[in-house]
Amino acid sequence: MTLKQLQYAVTVADTGNITEAAKKLFIAQPSLTSAIHELEKEYGITLFSRSNKGIELTPDGDEFIGYARQVLEQTALIEERYTGKPASKQRFCVSSQHYSFAVEAFVNLLKLYGKEKYEFHMRETQTYEIIDDVAHMRSEIGVLYLNRFNESIIRKTLRDNGLVFEPLFTTKPHVFIGKNNPLASKKLITPNDLKPYPRLSYEQGSHNSFYFSEEILSTLDSDKELVVCDRATLFNMLIGLNGYTICSGVISEELNGPNIIAKPLKVDDYMEIGYILPASIRPSGLTVKYIEILKELT
Repeated sequence: MTLKQLQYAVTVADTGNITEAAKKLFIAQPSLTSAIHELEKEYGITLFSRSNKGIELTPDGDEFIGYARQVLEQTALIEERYTGKPASKQRFCVSSQHYSFAVEAFVNLLKLYGKEKYEFHMRETQTYEIIDDVAHMRSEIGVLYLNRFNESIIRKTLRDNGLVFEPLFTTKPHVFIGKNNPLASKKLITPNDLKPYPRLSYEQGSHNSFYFSEEILSTLDSDKELVVCDRATLFNMLIGLNGYTICSGVISEELNGPNIIAKPLKVDDYMEIGYILPASIRPSGLTVKYIEILKELT
């Protein structure tokens, strides 16, 4: 295995096309194909599958490319530190449930460390996808919550994927509502107060189990259910339809505006919000700094 082979494999994964990858790498397509085959033969795995849709990573390939990215990133840092060679494009990726503080920390990190060339990803995504992203090193870190209902299932899933959970803070459940919602004048909201209003939650895809729900108390009956995929849509519906969602209560007015407010929910429950990392890999400098900023904000 050589660094050049790793770069070839990562470029093919990024482009999804051998011809395009060869052009980006300034090599002949047969040479690129041969280098990939040699890598596959050396490790006894198939990195890519070929179909009418083009080139796709296999499960083994997905895992391998995650390791390859880490090796290439660390190599670039060594070269920058000891040879003075200009750094290549800086990359960093976070996968998170829909928390404004996670986005705010991401923005602050980018302001501090975004150089002339960078590629930063902020993925607000489904709970299982967060775990899968970090397990396969598509993301350096994930942000999600535990409570007494989901903890045993989530922790088992993390262990099965070689990940660890580190807590940031524990909070009592709140509801997000629009500032003009009829419940906005209440200091404390009960589940019974919420019954007339639409409940909003995030789509969880093929892993739409209650245990992977982003909202606690997801097993409670609700006559009016609205399921969305992104935070902007959810906030618009909170305001436009007097809906609500159950949450941590932590919100950034700077990022999300003044029209969404948080109210305590009278239930015997909690949310322990934290981050997940690979158990066997030392976090990068950007990851460590991101965690520091998360702690400052929460």
